[in-house]
Amino acid sequence: MPRAKPINLAGRDFISDLDFSIAETEAVLNLAARLKKEYRAGKPHPLLRDKTLAMLFFFTSTRTRGSFEAGMAQLGGHAAFIDSDTTQIAHGDTAKEIGQIFGRYFNAIAIRQCDWGFGNRYINEVAQHSPVPVLNMQCDVYHPFQILADLLTIREYKGKNLKGRKIAVSWAYAASYQKPISVPQSLIIQLTRFGMDVVLAHPPEYKLMPEIVQQAEEGARLGGGSFRITHDMDDAFEDADVVYPKSWGSLLTTSDLKESAEIGKKYTSWICDERRMTLAKKDAIYMHCLPADRGLEVTDAVIDGPQSVVYEQAENRLHVQKAVMVMTMGDKATQAKIRAKPRRIARK
Repeated sequence: MPRAKPINLAGRDFISDLDFSIAETEAVLNLAARLKKEYRAGKPHPLLRDKTLAMLFFFTSTRTRGSFEAGMAQLGGHAAFIDSDTTQIAHGDTAKEIGQIFGRYFNAIAIRQCDWGFGNRYINEVAQHSPVPVLNMQCDVYHPFQILADLLTIREYKGKNLKGRKIAVSWAYAASYQKPISVPQSLIIQLTRFGMDVVLAHPPEYKLMPEIVQQAEEGARLGGGSFRITHDMDDAFEDADVVYPKSWGSLLTTSDLKESAEIGKKYTSWICDERRMTLAKKDAIYMHCLPADRGLEVTDAVIDGPQSVVYEQAENRLHVQKAVMVMTMGDKATQAKIRAKPRRIARK
């Protein structure tokens, strides 16, 4: 029987959740779990020594910036935080210039650009002109690193075989701002590939992109799971292993943010509270990518309760991002190291 070809992601972009095959995603998750174990044991792993990452932000961040900066430092490299307002982008630097110039300064370019109808197109245009990997830190369509962290978290609590596990991906009310639809979209196309029974719940005005829904349906067919849409939050929570209620804007209904906010006021009852958690399985976990609008999206009793895994989920951003950076930015020697069987780590 022929040996499986080693996974090699060197030089690859990671912009869409589907850029990596299931086998490649599994390899990333396995490396992330290994790096997490080493990190917690205090074992250094400077696998990207002297490598540099450009982090271009058009939107503010807490977890994304912190985890990428810390991750690159732990890998022995350096991450440069670049606020788009401090660049010459507003004065004429195009996506081509960013790709060509940053691609000559840095070993990879990570971008967060969530403007509706523009962000994903911009990141792909940078990638078209960049000689180094381009990583999507979130756009208007996808949030692939968040969902890798979510997958790692679910596997930690529910096991690696996720077939038949039910997850409720639900809209929830929030008043802070009209959040991107990228998290629920990435969730439904990634988790269906791993055989989960995915139920997407949202009010009629909060639909997702039709092509993303089609990809989720196809992922369920190929992955052996299921996918359906409901407009009833309780229905989605019923007998779920994982609940993931969060807000997003009604961007496919209206691009007017004030109008979208007014629509949301009709659905203030869409909150994850103690009653709804009783609809899910007793050992169900509550997840949220954060920040959450407490008292609107979720009650304090739930997000601070025993079923909440939000902080483990947030930590896992660090580990999956390190894994992707190592696998896309590492040289041949680095690739050989990560394929080698890891030595057993003694418990401290």
